[in-house]
Amino acid sequence: MHDPMTAERTLPVAATALTATIAVYITLVAFGNVTDFGTNQDFVRHVLAMDTTFQDRDLMWRAVTDATLQNAAYVTIIVWETLAALVLLAATGLWVRGLRHGGAGQGFGPARRATTLGLLMLMLLFGLGFVAIGGEWFAMWQSTKWNGLQAATRMFTLSGIVLLLIHLPSPQWRAERAG
Repeated sequence: MHDPMTAERTLPVAATALTATIAVYITLVAFGNVTDFGTNQDFVRHVLAMDTTFQDRDLMWRAVTDATLQNAAYVTIIVWETLAALVLLAATGLWVRGLRHGGAGQGFGPARRATTLGLLMLMLLFGLGFVAIGGEWFAMWQSTKWNGLQAATRMFTLSGIVLLLIHLPSPQWRAERAG
């Protein structure tokens, strides 16, 4: 049996743990949005309607008040979260498989690619979707009640840190390219 924390395995073990952590988190977020649909539906509805912003006439033309469009946006968010969760859960399985085989065979390449895809999906959702579009276009930063910028920034940052970690130079990654 391999010691999981030898110097050359420390990075893959960390990547596995962090990928699993984010996979569980976004799975719980998606699950919560499906099972408690109304709570975050209200959040999306108020952000898009801009009804708790400063009500500046120069910005209010951006508001989306049509319930069908608001619901479509919310369902799109849930579907995206669910897809990202599935990708990251699969990536976690690939990391575990790579650890069990000591990085032999395909190595950690499939796990790194899947994790990269899942993390980029989350960075697009939270960075582009919530920070840029929600925060700036729909002026979410102006709302004291319906402001998800801190949570979105936290998730964007955490995803970015893990993305950087799995792309750090490592003997494990170099062995993949040579094989």
